[in-house]
Amino acid sequence: MANLKIVNLTVSIDGNTILDDFNLEINEGEIHAIMGPNGTGKSTLSKVIMGDPKYKVLSGEIYFDDIKINDLSVDKRSNLGIFLGMQSPTEIDCVTNADFLRTALHSRDKEKFSLFSFVKNMNSVSENLKMQKDMANRAVNQGFSGGEKKKNEVLQMYMLKPKFILLDEIDSGLDVDSLNVVGNSIMDYYKDHKPSMLVITHYSRLLNYVKPDFVHVMNEGKIVASGDHTLVDYIEEHGYTNDKRLKEKFGCYLKEALNNE
Repeated sequence: MANLKIVNLTVSIDGNTILDDFNLEINEGEIHAIMGPNGTGKSTLSKVIMGDPKYKVLSGEIYFDDIKINDLSVDKRSNLGIFLGMQSPTEIDCVTNADFLRTALHSRDKEKFSLFSFVKNMNSVSENLKMQKDMANRAVNQGFSGGEKKKNEVLQMYMLKPKFILLDEIDSGLDVDSLNVVGNSIMDYYKDHKPSMLVITHYSRLLNYVKPDFVHVMNEGKIVASGDHTLVDYIEEHGYTNDKRLKEKFGCYLKEALNNE
């Protein structure tokens, strides 16, 4: 059964079409990676799946666990088990990390929520992520470095325990040490919980930790090539548009290269 299924999705913002007849299917427990040049719709895809109201769905459907989620609000999608680790996490003044996560979990779990388990789990995950001890009591992402913000996204992922994880350039702004912590922590979560994952990145370095089952290349709002990890290696060596061809030949060029390997 498909955990996430996107059918003929066309999306616009401010009158500009960003996703154009987009299709993708991710089965339970699969890891998919999406790569591509800037401005091809990768981050838009993650925001549309999560329900960002700034984007207008012109046509097509998004299904999660066979439930059509086109008209569901962000919180309802989250309650279904969808999580977005953001490229540029929002700062929330006067709300601490601990208060933010405790409120989210209590709202979802109701009487099943345990404060003792919450504190114990948050302290354990924070330590594994090598986060500073005072981060639980600091305002969400306020004054955080780029690496601290991304670790905070992974902390939220661990605490919320989603079934489907979207990671939108979670590796951007990370130094080598932070990438090692974040990448290994994501895979540790995957090994323990077997969620489905959609990883959006420009670079191969994150995919050395988070090993995708399928790799896709986006261009002009749709997938133009798909393959296994050898596609990542090809992009690393040749880039996306090294022959300067347009979209139609760009897709064929990548597929032909894969078939010839």
